[in-house]
Amino acid sequence: MTDPVPADPMRLRFAPSPTGYLHVGGARTALFNWLYARKHGGKFLLRIEDTDRARSTPESTQAIFEGLEWLGLNWDEDVAHQGANLVQHQRDANALLASGAAYRDFTPAEELDRQRKEAEARGEAFRFDRGRGELPLQEQERRVARGDQYAIRFRVPEGTTSWDDMVHGTISFPNKDIEDFIILRSDGTPVYNLAVVSDDIEMGITLVMRGDDHISNTPKQILLYDALGASLPRFAHLPNVNGTDGKKLSKRHGATAVGDYQHRGILPDAMVNFLALLGWSPGGDLEVMSREELIQRFDESGLLKKAAVFDPKKLEWMNGQHLARIPIERLEAIVTPQIVAAGYATAAELAERSVWYFRLLELLRVRARTVDELVAQTGPYLRETVEYDSGAVAKTWKDGARDLIAAARERLAASTWDAGALEQSLRALAESRGIGAGAIFQPLRVALTGSSASPGIFDVLMLLGRDLSLRRIDAALATLGA
Repeated sequence: MTDPVPADPMRLRFAPSPTGYLHVGGARTALFNWLYARKHGGKFLLRIEDTDRARSTPESTQAIFEGLEWLGLNWDEDVAHQGANLVQHQRDANALLASGAAYRDFTPAEELDRQRKEAEARGEAFRFDRGRGELPLQEQERRVARGDQYAIRFRVPEGTTSWDDMVHGTISFPNKDIEDFIILRSDGTPVYNLAVVSDDIEMGITLVMRGDDHISNTPKQILLYDALGASLPRFAHLPNVNGTDGKKLSKRHGATAVGDYQHRGILPDAMVNFLALLGWSPGGDLEVMSREELIQRFDESGLLKKAAVFDPKKLEWMNGQHLARIPIERLEAIVTPQIVAAGYATAAELAERSVWYFRLLELLRVRARTVDELVAQTGPYLRETVEYDSGAVAKTWKDGARDLIAAARERLAASTWDAGALEQSLRALAESRGIGAGAIFQPLRVALTGSSASPGIFDVLMLLGRDLSLRRIDAALATLGA
């Protein structure tokens, strides 16, 4: 073996297979590795495990890059591609063969298939028989010279394989339950466990943090580390990410690709915050955290054993919290292109009214849970006309509503266009009629915005201005008829 990369104080990696989009479960794993590396001043590395040529695609690789970049999970060294390390994998397999830790298996595929079917017929689990598979050395050499194909199998030793998992504590596997497994196929390509160990050694990985579904692979990988004479990394196996029904997250639960949430108005900081809480807890009731706070607080003591639940409603709530906290300049940079795309205004028009525009965003963002919702809420303030929500109309434009709206218009038209003066005028109208102010505010709100939900009525009036407010009221009166 060549000398591995010198180990930094902490070297972690995210190693996805490019056979699809970046799944939220994979993104969670990447995030935990990134947070741990950043917390301890280590390195976060990215390795694309593209040895499955039939299923790996450049499009999937690009989707992984874009998902990680959107989340802000920057990696510290050049991306490694597992498929480029074939010679290294073959070298390590042959080193194990030479040391006696592995052996050649000339068993034809059809013979293995026959043995497997016989075991099934007996109601037994198939297990490779080393006594039948490993030929005498002289016979092996004769077959090699003849050009016969063979796989290389790892010789599992007796005993028990254990490790201290950062999440689960001590985990042990009796070696008798692990059959001699193939490490190099007869076509010379590596099997997953060998490729992973070979690459992690070469990259100097000191902590392997991955999903629970890899626990069964870990004893095999530990045996390979030992046989190759390499230092063991630490292992941490993270709980599964389930849907709200308790079953492993899949497409039946809705969107599972990180990119889908990017296009649904979720902020990257909110997604990072939400993902961080899927299998980790900072302690107490703290939930909403900035990226810097997550790095500061992230610690192995907070890693949880139980499965995490991906709740889209909780994600939207979290996003609303971050919408309310994000610096207004950053929010404007996100929202403006979408407002322009919606046809509500041009970038130049918004820039010309920047003070008013920032005030609008400040008032609306506390009422939105996604960027899409926020953009939709800007519509009534940027367009000439509004569409009336049928539910709001049915609830607020009842008998007598037209008279109240008309009376409100008269008072507003005669008032100084100042929030205090407008409020005094409308409250005086309500008092003169012996009704609560809300009986006027609500039908007026629908007339102005088309909706029963908005910022305070006087904020709305000030945002719209005198002329547009009065035109909106006139349009509502015309809709209500004589």
